[in-house]
Amino acid sequence: MAFINFLIPCFVIGTDIAFSCHNVDDFVGASSPGDIVIGGLFAVHSEMLHPKEDPIKPVIQNCAGFEIQVFLQTLAMIHAIETINNSTLLSGLTLGYEIYDTCAEVTKAMASALRFLPKFNSSEDAVEFKCNYSDYIPRIKAVTGASYSEVSMAVSRLLALQLIPQVSPASSAEILSDKIRFPSFFRTIPSDFHQTRAMTRLICESGWNWIGVIATDDDNGRFALESFGVQAMVNNVCIAFKEMLPAYLSDSTFHIKVDHAIEKIVKETRVNVIVVFMRQFHVLKLFKKAIERNVNKIWIASDNWSAAVKISTIPNIRQLGTIVGFGFKSGDISSFQDFLRNLHEKPTENNKFLHEYIMLLSVCAQLEYHDFQTCISNQSQDDLLENIENKHQVWRDDFLNANIEPGFIQSTILAVYAIAHAIKGQCKDRNCKNPSAFAPWELLEELKKVIIIDDDNKEFKFNSNGDMSTSYDVLLWKEIDGHMKITTMAEYDAEKGDFIFEDEEKKKDFLDLKKVQSTCSQHCRPGQMKKVTESPHTCCYECVYCPENHYSNQTDMDYCYRCNNKTYWAPINSTTCYRKTVYFLAWTDWFAIFLLLLSTFGVVLVLSICVIFTKNLNTPVVKASGGLTVCYIILFSHFLIFLSTVFFIDVPTGFKCKTRQALFGISFTLCISCILIKSLKILLAFSFDPKLQNFLKCMYKPVPIVVICTGVQVIICTFWIIFRTPFVNRNFSIPKAIILECNEGSIVAFGIMLGYIAALAFICFIFAFKGRKLPENYNEAKFITFGMLIYFIAWIVFIPVYATTFGKYLPAVEIIVVLISNYGILCCTFLPKCYIIIYKQETNTKSAFLKMVYTYSSKSAGSVAVSQVSLDSKSSSFRATISDSCETEKNSVNGNCHFQVPGQPLIKGKVLPKNAARTTARKRISSI
Repeated sequence: MAFINFLIPCFVIGTDIAFSCHNVDDFVGASSPGDIVIGGLFAVHSEMLHPKEDPIKPVIQNCAGFEIQVFLQTLAMIHAIETINNSTLLSGLTLGYEIYDTCAEVTKAMASALRFLPKFNSSEDAVEFKCNYSDYIPRIKAVTGASYSEVSMAVSRLLALQLIPQVSPASSAEILSDKIRFPSFFRTIPSDFHQTRAMTRLICESGWNWIGVIATDDDNGRFALESFGVQAMVNNVCIAFKEMLPAYLSDSTFHIKVDHAIEKIVKETRVNVIVVFMRQFHVLKLFKKAIERNVNKIWIASDNWSAAVKISTIPNIRQLGTIVGFGFKSGDISSFQDFLRNLHEKPTENNKFLHEYIMLLSVCAQLEYHDFQTCISNQSQDDLLENIENKHQVWRDDFLNANIEPGFIQSTILAVYAIAHAIKGQCKDRNCKNPSAFAPWELLEELKKVIIIDDDNKEFKFNSNGDMSTSYDVLLWKEIDGHMKITTMAEYDAEKGDFIFEDEEKKKDFLDLKKVQSTCSQHCRPGQMKKVTESPHTCCYECVYCPENHYSNQTDMDYCYRCNNKTYWAPINSTTCYRKTVYFLAWTDWFAIFLLLLSTFGVVLVLSICVIFTKNLNTPVVKASGGLTVCYIILFSHFLIFLSTVFFIDVPTGFKCKTRQALFGISFTLCISCILIKSLKILLAFSFDPKLQNFLKCMYKPVPIVVICTGVQVIICTFWIIFRTPFVNRNFSIPKAIILECNEGSIVAFGIMLGYIAALAFICFIFAFKGRKLPENYNEAKFITFGMLIYFIAWIVFIPVYATTFGKYLPAVEIIVVLISNYGILCCTFLPKCYIIIYKQETNTKSAFLKMVYTYSSKSAGSVAVSQVSLDSKSSSFRATISDSCETEKNSVNGNCHFQVPGQPLIKGKVLPKNAARTTARKRISSI
């Protein structure tokens, strides 16, 4: 078996001037025997002195910078072990300890850790080299420490060789959660992941996004900075600058880099928040320089120094601004405070740290509080031995209690208790007074299952990463009665990521932080969004207004939300979307009311005409209009046309959209078809061409014509509704409005329907135009011609107006043209007759009508009669066939005449004397 022997140099604090190491036990800072020994690694001194002479020899040097806070942690470990030994937790087993000073140096810590590895009861401090350490029993079973993550990383790798459990109360680097690289490492605090997340949460909730970071250039500082950088990026927080200070105060560049960091802080005027990941002695140097330069910022403290009393008591510390930090959650440490009050009664033979502290008290006793503290921190061990001569021992009961950082004390006690509970679980069925009862790696497995319940019934246990997920106290440094006090502002729940405030006063302190601005750019107000500039940082931007139909309802939004353009809209620079106003031609609209009144008047007019014609059923005027049946059909169609306008008003529905055009189209077609029959009859009655007259007689079938003409329109509308049915459409083309309208489904079908009506109207116009020269009181053809002209003019004007009109009044355009065309035809067809019936009753008699026809026929006296006039008594109308005529005197040749009607062939006839013409006229009207 091979052995590797390590000779461990040491120093001794005593009254002797020489510091040479006489035996390895002198290397121990504090110790106590026990059945099971626990090791401790603490940075009781802040630095190790380095020799100035060359060559450098492999000798561990003395240390300087006595750290009260870490010294208190060693006392907390001792107190916890003594408390356990005096309790029934381990059932008669006693715990011992060996505590070493790492001096915040990895080299010193590695030398100390080597003391833990030699085999138990070995005569030499030698570590056996073996391939399998399963049965290897080292001098100690577990280790508490170290104080800094960089030291813990190195020590953990060494202890992992034998899987010796290491429980740190202070090392928070996130990388230590990696169980592959650090399989035997545990800690009683959260990892830096939770701390950096808490910091970024505080920064975000305070409205800051432009900050500076200062960290030590060691593993702890770099890993903390890396973790914070990730969290900052996730939460859109930009780091304006990063300054790294040397890890060791002995570094010749330390003060230069501190000056450079302060200069950077002063120049970056927009950066008002500084995050500091440094050890206490680094922060002390930095703050003293910042006070000289009158720097006033918000400082966010890491757990290393957030509760450091020696920093909070720096003269003029208030000038630095506001300090807020995160400290480990503390518990009830009253028993430890009692322990400190009785500490002067403890022997110092086995506690070199306590011995050194007592000497420091003697040297610095006459100084004021802060100077006293500075004196303690600045004394090297060599200087202490020189100054201790002729000094009397003194004791200050208040000093240690005043420097307690509760979070670190709590975590140290938890670390010891976690090891003790693991030992208890391991020793249930074993006699653990025998040091070889179990190996450290077996204790490691038990440690993973440990659950600790404190006096407040709060449960503590390690997670799968070996971390204890405790909460953070959010600490605020406040000036109270002229002194800077470290107060608890809130609690940060690491699992939920929330801040918990005990009362409104503390919440007010938190809200006061928001009053400080630390942004690269001004906050973009709601209604604006960020526009990235050429700066590499996303936090540096310009604020621009949200465009139309976009909005932002929070500050510093990266982009504006788009409104649902179907139902909402937003103006430029809007903070919300507004529901679009729905427009349609409502019943209450003044224009709709006007159109409805016109339609109502039309209906009244139709009914009035119907009543008039019914009362004057047997008069010549009514008979000459085609009879009561045809008049009723025409008036009914006019009524339906007026009624169809109602479907153009109010909220469009599927039924309205389908009904309004079909009802109008079919009704208008029925009306025009009936008028077409009347026009055809007139043309038939006054046709001069016998061939045309015979053709018209064959074509003149009133009922089939009306049915066929109207049926074609019914078919058009049916196919339209079935295949391309009109539907309700929401028109969103107006930014602020939704126009509810009927989409015709097919413009082609709509055009065919209107075109078909126009074709029938044109035929009516042609037929009526040819018969426009009837007797004055009987001339329907002339008024039908006027009615068709009004129709054509109205619809010709309608087409461009309808195509260019937009909005809720589009249906009104169609209502107007429907009313104009309907009123035009109705008035031209019936009002002249009504006028005769009401105001010229003397002309609406049979005798007057005979006289009118006689007069009309007398104008044609001297004409040649080719055919006679006959009246159809069945239809109460007359059919007249007027012959081509010639003037009796002028165009006669031997009793014969030759006369040519324009557009007709030459017609020959006989001359009739005037009395004969009168006789012919009487015969034509005799049936009336």
